[in-house]
Amino acid sequence: MTRTSTEKTTTDVLVVGGGTGGYSTALRAAALGLRVVLAERDAVGGTCLHRGCIPSKAMLHAAELVDGIAEARERWGVKATLDAVDWPSLAATRDDIVARNHRGVEGQLARAGVEVMRGSAELTGPRSARISGYGEVVARRGVVLATGSRPRMLPGPAVDGRRVVTSDDALHAPGLPGSVLVVGGGAIGVEYASFHRSMGADVTLVEAADRLVPLEDAEVSRHLVRGLKKRGIRVEAGARLLEWEVVDEGVRAVVRTARGESVTVAADRLLVAVGREPVTDGLELAAAGLLTDGRGHVVPADWSRLETAVPGVHVVGDLLPPPSLGLAHASFAEGLLVAETLAGLRTSPVDYAAVPRVTYSSPQTAAVGLTEAQARDAGHDVVVNTLPLTAVAKGMVHGRGGLVKVVAERAGRVLGVHLVGPHVSEMIAESQLVVGWDAEPADVAHHIHPHPTLSEAVGEAFLTLAGRGLHQQH
Repeated sequence: MTRTSTEKTTTDVLVVGGGTGGYSTALRAAALGLRVVLAERDAVGGTCLHRGCIPSKAMLHAAELVDGIAEARERWGVKATLDAVDWPSLAATRDDIVARNHRGVEGQLARAGVEVMRGSAELTGPRSARISGYGEVVARRGVVLATGSRPRMLPGPAVDGRRVVTSDDALHAPGLPGSVLVVGGGAIGVEYASFHRSMGADVTLVEAADRLVPLEDAEVSRHLVRGLKKRGIRVEAGARLLEWEVVDEGVRAVVRTARGESVTVAADRLLVAVGREPVTDGLELAAAGLLTDGRGHVVPADWSRLETAVPGVHVVGDLLPPPSLGLAHASFAEGLLVAETLAGLRTSPVDYAAVPRVTYSSPQTAAVGLTEAQARDAGHDVVVNTLPLTAVAKGMVHGRGGLVKVVAERAGRVLGVHLVGPHVSEMIAESQLVVGWDAEPADVAHHIHPHPTLSEAVGEAFLTLAGRGLHQQH
């Protein structure tokens, strides 16, 4: 439908931003019989679909295939060889996956009756906004802000998409570099370091905190670093990037290591993964009576409804501060919560402690709930059980090490589950239910895990805590 910029549209719900948080809000609200307008200035699906979760995991799958050829030859006697990586073909497959998912989301919105306005939104009041190219939209029940985030950048030379890239444009940089300096050892930085190493690059990974994935359990971090170093990735935790410059052949940087040494690192590409910041450009939050915190987030006054201090204005996704996790699957839950709230249903707040966290590197990490340190700091009387993945037969088959760690109250509920190793991203879902339902080890120990699988290690860890261990005595 073509509109003039002077028209006014009245709807039940206006969603600003069409990423995972925004489109999940729109779809659920429409399913509940509400009229919904979704404003998106780019492409629905947001960062996750177009620049983050989906394309990066497609590339990491390709990296796993490359690694598998080396494993087949070196460990299993399969005389396979890798001639080359056809970058254009790899990128075309990745882009096809993204395009098909994009068409799927577009189709879902259309079938649900959501009106998508492809333009920028400028708030004009607590329940109204001007959408470029469409005019003013007034929302009877509420406005949902879901404008997402963008990569934070280091001071210094600008991103050029070739020698200096962020996680948003790294996938589309030309070709495969021979060497990469990754700055930032959170999940995104670790994943990109892992990918480039699989593709044959020399990789240096620098993290300012004293360990990689600093939000995860310290034992998981140690196992992750061990696995990355075994693959030939140079890891510098507790390190600082003192200075850097773009040179003709790439970048040159000086890194102060945790040992106090100043080391010069030359690389074809610098990949910046030092976190993300909320996007509110042009949104005119003040027109709706809204303020941001010191880092640009819009803080809810009521976390149980994700509603701001301005009644009827809700926030989902990366615009939220902690304890929201900036994860796509968390934003799906936030979208469902807000849509159901606006429809007048009784809702339960998002349990952020029970949201799984995954790093899709090689090795992978996956966790839900409290780390051992967090549990002790919170005053719990803690009992911990760790089990190597090689304690079960399938772990030996994979031959890549790994660990299961369960943190529980003594004679009480499970507080956290932490995994590192191959395919653990596919093993964390049951632990989310365990933590989310306040289960005790004895509750889980009654459930039978298939043999032989990696998941047996999770089952065995709970069996041991329940005093029924077969292959491990606690």
